[in-house]
Amino acid sequence: MAVTDADISEFLQQFARFGVNLGLEASEQLLEVLQHPQDRTPIVHVAGSNGKGSVCAYISSILTAAGYRTGRYTSPHLVSWTERICINDQPIDRADLWATLEQVKAAINPDKPSPTQFEVFTAAMWLYFAQRKVDVAVIEVGLGGRLDATNITDECLVSIITSVSLEHTERLGDTLAKVAYEKAGILKNGCPAVIGELPESALAVVSRAAFDRFCATTYPTPAKDVGQGSCLFEGMETYEFDDSTVMYAAQEIQYQLPLEGEIQRHNSALAIAAIQRLHEQGWEISDTAIVKGIANTQWPGRLQWYDWKGHRILIDGAHNPASAQVLSSFVANHSRQSRHWVIGMLSTKNHTEIFQSLLQPGDSVYFVPVPEHSSAALPELVSNAKQVCPDLKSAVVFNDVQLGLQAATIEAKHQDLVILCGSLYLLGHFFEQEASIQSP
Repeated sequence: MAVTDADISEFLQQFARFGVNLGLEASEQLLEVLQHPQDRTPIVHVAGSNGKGSVCAYISSILTAAGYRTGRYTSPHLVSWTERICINDQPIDRADLWATLEQVKAAINPDKPSPTQFEVFTAAMWLYFAQRKVDVAVIEVGLGGRLDATNITDECLVSIITSVSLEHTERLGDTLAKVAYEKAGILKNGCPAVIGELPESALAVVSRAAFDRFCATTYPTPAKDVGQGSCLFEGMETYEFDDSTVMYAAQEIQYQLPLEGEIQRHNSALAIAAIQRLHEQGWEISDTAIVKGIANTQWPGRLQWYDWKGHRILIDGAHNPASAQVLSSFVANHSRQSRHWVIGMLSTKNHTEIFQSLLQPGDSVYFVPVPEHSSAALPELVSNAKQVCPDLKSAVVFNDVQLGLQAATIEAKHQDLVILCGSLYLLGHFFEQEASIQSP
């Protein structure tokens, strides 16, 4: 019998009721029974409030271009669970995922508290990469860092912290310093670290953690925009060794940036800096592989232009204030007459701050639900949006994303911009609908 996405979702649903568990004990017990597969694969570990997915995509694509058998683990997925576990940018086969999940389930001790859905799936990732003998795996943190199920090893090739903003405050803490402390938990003794542009209070925490753990630390500056989609990595970085600081100039690298938005100059620079740390450790990665790998990078659902029924719309998974600010800056750089926002959001998100970043007088908003998730109540979103921006042209509700998009594109004039955003889960639902419509 062929395994379907529905089969995999049903299998994993049995673990969903155990919620989220920030802690390593269940993962350690499970991986011990599976004979420690996490110790058989060198890893690059990536944490951050935003940007970690695209950084993982850049690094895995570069390593693949360099000829390495490269695993990549990211979350959440858009349409299929198979997207989360990739080798050389190709998703795991459904049958292979099913077989691996069955092995993990068999290793669960019925006399112990059950692992969560994420812990089970992460264990399957470790096992699959070990069995397939990948040369290196690029691992994205699920939530936080310090107590995340991916943070189960004592060593890594390089740790990356892309950004820090207030998120999941009920679990990670209500200040930037507290969130940064959790992110910094992925830093390993003596293992190099690459740190993105962080707020001052967060940077102080992360830098101190790196110092205490003897991490050679790199702070790359964003690549320079040199026009026509091309960027220049200038390589001026700071290394900290104990109490000394050394400026280091790497060879400049010019490359085409396939992903939209100024933030990708920052994210791609982090990826190149991490690759340079690997090169210093003996990994054979040429500048040609870097350029090719970045050019080949795909990361759907993030500042993505999409043709929908003859209309060009912008799609982005902006789901927190920081990512909403990135989206807002991108939209501001595209001169249009009016903006039409099709938005679906989870109930757990900071709606007010997201609206403060996105909405301007004269905008139209079409609120839609996020199916199969804790979707925010649509009338409450309308009320909140009007409080944040009283001069909206309209704020209306539709019970499906397709209907919301239809209304937005009918209302939009030729030079207007239609944006679908608010949740990666919403985008996944949209893409799944699109695939169903287009399939014979």
